[in-house]
Amino acid sequence: MRTFSRTRRAIALALTGLALGSAAMAQPKVVRLIVAFPPGGPVDFVARTISDALGKELGSNVIIENKPGANGAIAADFVSRSAPDAQTLWLTSVGAVAINPTLYPKLSYDPLRDLTPVSLVVNNVEILVVNAKAPYNTGAEFVAAARTAGQPLTMASSGTGSVPHLAMELLNESAKIKLSHIPYKGAAPAITDVIAGHVNGFFGDIPGLVGHIAAGKLKPIGVAAPKRHPRFPDVKTFAEMGFPGVDSDNWYALFAAKGTPAAEAERVSKAVHRALAHPEVKSRLEASGAEVAGSSPAQLSQLLQQDITKWGRVVRANQITPD
Repeated sequence: MRTFSRTRRAIALALTGLALGSAAMAQPKVVRLIVAFPPGGPVDFVARTISDALGKELGSNVIIENKPGANGAIAADFVSRSAPDAQTLWLTSVGAVAINPTLYPKLSYDPLRDLTPVSLVVNNVEILVVNAKAPYNTGAEFVAAARTAGQPLTMASSGTGSVPHLAMELLNESAKIKLSHIPYKGAAPAITDVIAGHVNGFFGDIPGLVGHIAAGKLKPIGVAAPKRHPRFPDVKTFAEMGFPGVDSDNWYALFAAKGTPAAEAERVSKAVHRALAHPEVKSRLEASGAEVAGSSPAQLSQLLQQDITKWGRVVRANQITPD
């Protein structure tokens, strides 16, 4: 009887172990998607738009964690110190990885050293907008007005060293004009003052402006990109108007910790591609004005290095320092 009892006990323990093992195997992994901005902003919007589809493609639960502050440094530090297994991803805009290294000499992280590129997610090209009742209808007319104005025309930005600010500096260089920079604490108050007529113009991400343009409050007069935007096919690029080099893309991309195996980065990159192809994801992003744009890790690495060089030159040439 004792032998039989021990046998039953052994069988029960074995079955329990199998059950626990099966349960553990059935538990999907958790991917932490870090956003360096508060909930409700444009980067957070993209994160929440792709998270479910990305989770399905990865076979994981994607949990969004907002870690705002220090111009992206808090999120960057967190991700750079995480395990190099692609289970922690950072969705960031271009500024924190391509502008901050020059803007902040004592930056606590080095994007090229401390992060592994995974995939581009969307492009957000800048478009120049003015008050709907402004006398200029094209970027060329805006430049002509800047050249003849008694006082410099004013340009709002979302902050010193931001993409809107640097886009303005590119226009200054290309058109050989001197627009007056008015920095704000974020895009929202800058847009408000352009609508109110207190500031002459603003370069902004298209997703943040489409609603105001559709409502007739703002007028788009020039696209800072190599080609016209599908949402505004009648708005010329600055290159078409004779001002080459005014090319400003506030792209969003995914990064993992440095040391993440290339195979893991590639696996997540392919999952991002598939997630972006989901009809509901693609249509929602495009409706916002963003351009869906996946990439390989190698392509993102190349883009990052190009933009660090590009924006670093603009920051140094104009002696831009953070507020």
